[in-house]
Amino acid sequence: MQFATTTSPHVHLGNSVGRVMRRVVYALLPGLLALVWIFGPGVLVQAAIAVSTALAAEALMLTLRGKPLGRFLGDCSALVTALLLAIALPPLAPWWITVLGTGFAIIIAKHLYGGLGYNPFNPAMIGYVVLLTSFPREMSSWAAPLTLHGSTPDLATTLALVFGERSAETLDAVTSATVLDLLRTQIGLGHSVTEVRSSPVFGLLGARGWEWVNLAFLAGGLWMCRQRTAAWQIPAGMLGALAVISTLFWLVDAARFAPPWFHLFSGAAIFGAFFIATDPVSASTTPRGRLIYGAGIGVLTWVIRSVGGFPDGVAFAVLLMNIAAPTIDQYTRPRVFGARA
Repeated sequence: MQFATTTSPHVHLGNSVGRVMRRVVYALLPGLLALVWIFGPGVLVQAAIAVSTALAAEALMLTLRGKPLGRFLGDCSALVTALLLAIALPPLAPWWITVLGTGFAIIIAKHLYGGLGYNPFNPAMIGYVVLLTSFPREMSSWAAPLTLHGSTPDLATTLALVFGERSAETLDAVTSATVLDLLRTQIGLGHSVTEVRSSPVFGLLGARGWEWVNLAFLAGGLWMCRQRTAAWQIPAGMLGALAVISTLFWLVDAARFAPPWFHLFSGAAIFGAFFIATDPVSASTTPRGRLIYGAGIGVLTWVIRSVGGFPDGVAFAVLLMNIAAPTIDQYTRPRVFGARA
């Protein structure tokens, strides 16, 4: 049946889910390569496990739901979820951690709600939070950065730790505490930020090694915004709010609160701002709403890092603001052209 069209012709821009997801993968590559350089081949091992698990779980759920495999597996959404989760995991995490988290993200956080486009929460962050709250010891065993020890675990050592025996002696030799975890612990023991930052795990701006990783993610994120794959308002709101609130408290009490550049270049702040918070399904969709949504994530990230029980609050902040996104959109809808103010 043909319908009469009374408006101007509708021009298709050529966008598709697969095209958008592939651009996200391209934008992730600089940060992924930087992680491999700084932390070793464990990053690629985790990515391979996560991608394999995600594709298998996606195929299983599509089969059970009677959906065509080729169409939905080819949109690369499962690939993006797997890569985002793999990047967030410690490079030397045991294989079953990655399988469990990825399977939970695809099966529960995505398909339980109806699949792509219906999930109210970011699937990768749901999987990450489940792992962090269930297995805190395994999730805190980060590989020591290249800039700290002068070398990273080789492939043989990495495979042995990921798939084999994980003795305490071997782990102690190749892992170290994250800088956010160290800062939170030492401030709780009464040390000042200046004293804590004398540790060799600190760099010029933030965590040693993570500065380069964050710069690489920043480059990929800015490219995504230029390509309009990600809305610039969300990372601008998140990083801006994080910088403002951390600056205010740093000026009030520099002995207790870290400076803004530390918060921006340590942990997952930049990665989360461009690649996690900008999820088009679970994030806010209105222009003003995106700024509010991003600012909320930035403020919550600082609160969780500074007074919460977890060293990096990006995942929890994103999930909390996912809950608020529909309400934000409801009250920030643009005025319809021609309607009365």
